[in-house]
Amino acid sequence: MYWSALIVGSVCVVLWLYLLLAHGRFWMVQRLGAKATSSSAVAGPIAVVIPARNEADVIGDCVRSLLQQSCAAAIHIFLVDDHSVDGTGEAAREAANSRRDALTVIRGQPLPDGWTGKLWAMQQGIERALGLHPQFLLLTDADVQHSPENVAALVAVAERGEYDLASFMVKLHCRSLAEKLLIPAFVFFFFMLYPPEWIRNPRHKMAGAAGGCILVRPEALARAGGVAAIRGEIIDDCALARRVKRSGGKVWLGVTPDTCSLRAYQSFGQIESMIARTAFNQLQHSILLLLGAIAGLLLIYLLPLVLLLSGSRALAWLGAAAYLLMWLAYSPMVRFYRLNATWALTLPFSAAFYLAATVHSALNYWSGRGGQWKGRAQDMGRPR
Repeated sequence: MYWSALIVGSVCVVLWLYLLLAHGRFWMVQRLGAKATSSSAVAGPIAVVIPARNEADVIGDCVRSLLQQSCAAAIHIFLVDDHSVDGTGEAAREAANSRRDALTVIRGQPLPDGWTGKLWAMQQGIERALGLHPQFLLLTDADVQHSPENVAALVAVAERGEYDLASFMVKLHCRSLAEKLLIPAFVFFFFMLYPPEWIRNPRHKMAGAAGGCILVRPEALARAGGVAAIRGEIIDDCALARRVKRSGGKVWLGVTPDTCSLRAYQSFGQIESMIARTAFNQLQHSILLLLGAIAGLLLIYLLPLVLLLSGSRALAWLGAAAYLLMWLAYSPMVRFYRLNATWALTLPFSAAFYLAATVHSALNYWSGRGGQWKGRAQDMGRPR
């Protein structure tokens, strides 16, 4: 038993060395940003498409931020009001104020079979937006407040690198205790699953994007089959990036410290619901992948703490080494969110939370309940 523990502990240390040194440098957040440059001017307009369902409390800040962009290109916003009952469309018009000519509010049509609500709203917005013959489409969420340089920075990335799709992981809301424990970990895990360095490499099959802020060339979107090609996807951003890359396009993913999500998660339950809504879908509804994810989370994140507290000097040294490597990998993300570096020590507890939420996601799928979002059930399997 002791020697087995030594072997497993050694494997844990090797895995953390691999993640730090050979997994696309996903943890080096400082390398994932981009700034606007003089090359950010474009010949054609930029059409912004925002799917919105009951977002009256945040849509005003989103619209105002988009109308205050420094980008030299003309920007027109197409807001698809997806059957909101809280005055989302009117809140957007009020926010546009004297710039209402730059805003088109589209009343959403009934949801067809086989489509998710967000993607159907995006489809309607894109259809109208293409009438402008834009050079770029910006697909963004209603709860994102864009920094004045955000669009120009994405355009600069796309133009300079000849990328067909460029996306920012916006800075998520991180003020409550639950957010401080779980939101930096969420972004850390996301980049571990989708290392931006691999995504940017046209020779690597990895593709991914962050749905809150995606700039895409219309011709690349059409070549990938459009939104209709992913109409039933729950994790639509990464599905879109895969379609673009597989159709020969170049994809870029980065992070921005200045463009922020306004959606707050005040409780652990709210974050758990957010994770459980998509986690089992990420695992392709596979029991084997679920078991592999559980084993991986236990081995990589929880074992170092167990070894550290084992009472054996040799095992404790292995646990300490793995914990130190974990801290080194996670610290840049913690600092990105302007938290004290000691928060990086909480990653095992964050991982345990995500493990439980992933299992809950599978149970929801198997029970036929699925995940709930804005009054709609998503990703429902047949009850067992």
